[in-house]
Amino acid sequence: MNRRASRGSKSQALLAAALLLGHLLGLGGAPRALAYALNYTVADMRQPVSVSGGTACPQPNRLLAAAAPINRRWSISLGTTPVTILTLDQTAGGRLSEIENAILQSFAVWTGVPGSALRSTSLAPLARTAAQTACSASDGLNSICFDQSDAAFAPGVLAFTRVITADTIGEQLAPGTAPSSFIGQILDADILVRPGDADSTFATPQALPSQPSAYDLESVLMHELGHFFGSGHSGVWSAMMYPFVPPRGEFLADRPSAQQPDAPLADDDRTALRVLYPDPADAANIGSIRGRVLPANPLSLPAARPDVSGVFGAQVVAVDAATGAVIAATLAGWSCGDSGPAQFDGSFHLDRLPVGAGRSYNIYAEPLDGPVDAGEIQSSIVGLCRNGQTDGGWPAPFACTVPDVMTNFTTRFRPGN
Repeated sequence: MNRRASRGSKSQALLAAALLLGHLLGLGGAPRALAYALNYTVADMRQPVSVSGGTACPQPNRLLAAAAPINRRWSISLGTTPVTILTLDQTAGGRLSEIENAILQSFAVWTGVPGSALRSTSLAPLARTAAQTACSASDGLNSICFDQSDAAFAPGVLAFTRVITADTIGEQLAPGTAPSSFIGQILDADILVRPGDADSTFATPQALPSQPSAYDLESVLMHELGHFFGSGHSGVWSAMMYPFVPPRGEFLADRPSAQQPDAPLADDDRTALRVLYPDPADAANIGSIRGRVLPANPLSLPAARPDVSGVFGAQVVAVDAATGAVIAATLAGWSCGDSGPAQFDGSFHLDRLPVGAGRSYNIYAEPLDGPVDAGEIQSSIVGLCRNGQTDGGWPAPFACTVPDVMTNFTTRFRPGN
């Protein structure tokens, strides 16, 4: 699940996204397609315009991928009581190489998406560290840890990604770390995989066929790397960002290949990445659909919230009219312009859609009432607003409060521009 923690002494948003134990089977009929959700940061509007950027509109969280390569490392402290990372090669050096290859393969899936500016050249070489507790939220080093305990490992959580973002321009995690260039910039992203648990073992692709009771390490890492790059959870059954791990001994989707490095991803995952890291030269994924989701009966809107003029929390899904495939989806319910804050008018915006001769889409909306519910995208929701209760001394013109997610409604669509 996504959770937003309280702010510390520095003006940063701390997000955690967890991969949950278990999977959903036997629901009957075709699973409903919900959506990916992006996580957002609202600038600290108590600061001068040169520091806040001058707008309280929520900004998507993402890494700076256009300048220096994104740093990344992993801790070779693996733990032995019990061994939770299973490999085919049992030699000391062979184990490390096998695990490292799984990490590199998982990164390559996300840097192999056509139409995205996130490429292999965006990443620095994968470094190693011997530190057991290498996943620190304040060092600006993006780390993967397999032997580090954390209070976030509640029952059922197999792995989680802790992300710190900037809500001011020029923000530094610590002296010597690079200052932020934009609001929502991810300053530190750490992936922690559950350590020291005999009931939760993970196997490399080479070891998985002989370890049917283990979880596929690549599936776990690829999901967490989606959070690492800025994506939230998806309700699309086949998406890499679906919040539930595949069954023990199984891989989530097709294994990546040299011909299709992004094979494990669903179109929903790819569209999310293109939105976060668009390639200016991409001419194949430039479609956009906008509109509003309004209740068929206006009286169903919350009477205590006159600022809510549309359905908030509906999932709007774009389906390829020819194939029936889910191409993209988004959380509807808000818009923002000029200096902000967010307005809860039922707006949605589907971007970076594939275009071409004969390409058309069917659009539908549905509530977040399961199998993925509103709690699974909580960080995407609460990150839309700040106010005097969340932040002392917050300027009233930039304040808003996120409404409750509507899960029982009948909709009508109003096309946008």
